[in-house]
Amino acid sequence: MKFFIDTANLDEIKEAYDLGVLDGVTTNPSLMAKEGITGEENVKAHYKAICDIVDDKVSAEVISTDFEGMIKEGKELAKIDDKIVVKVPMIKDGVKAIKYFSNEGIRTNCTLVFSPGQAILAAKAGATYLSPFIGRLDDIAFDGLELIEQIVHIYQNYGFDTQVLAASVRHTMHLIKCAEIGADVVTCPLNVITGLLNHPLTDAGLAKFLADHAKAAGK
Repeated sequence: MKFFIDTANLDEIKEAYDLGVLDGVTTNPSLMAKEGITGEENVKAHYKAICDIVDDKVSAEVISTDFEGMIKEGKELAKIDDKIVVKVPMIKDGVKAIKYFSNEGIRTNCTLVFSPGQAILAAKAGATYLSPFIGRLDDIAFDGLELIEQIVHIYQNYGFDTQVLAASVRHTMHLIKCAEIGADVVTCPLNVITGLLNHPLTDAGLAKFLADHAKAAGK
């Protein structure tokens, strides 16, 4: 399973990368705004700064909702760095844009996916990654993890190359369940990744080891 961090905060990206488990980054306009990044050139510069930290796979989202606009924006984003993956919304023109980018050799991440039918369309169009939003489905009393399971099963049935990228991951159990189901990637905040480190028995065991060492050393 690949770990992507869902943020535009450079310090968080560096921390995740230094941990040695980071495979990529996903961002969106909301995350950029949260970091106070405004203006087209500043946004592009920030994407470049992210690319300079990580090894590969930085999802950069188009803002346009029409085919021509998405193609223009996507090409500009792809020019920033070879690590860029163009993030495209699951709408009719978005599916058309994914097909276009696929034919041009530009990697894509189809975002805002909430149903198996949408997942099939994205895979047929050649999306590199597909982002079903677990947490947002949970928020409206639908089982987000069940959607991940459905999509993984469908993709396995037909040998689709599109990777299932579980998004809107809110906590460590979301991540672990996605691993059990077989999602290719999860994208989540830093605290979800670092939360995997925590276990009370680890803390208790380490405290005892250190205490025993101190006794043996006569401290």
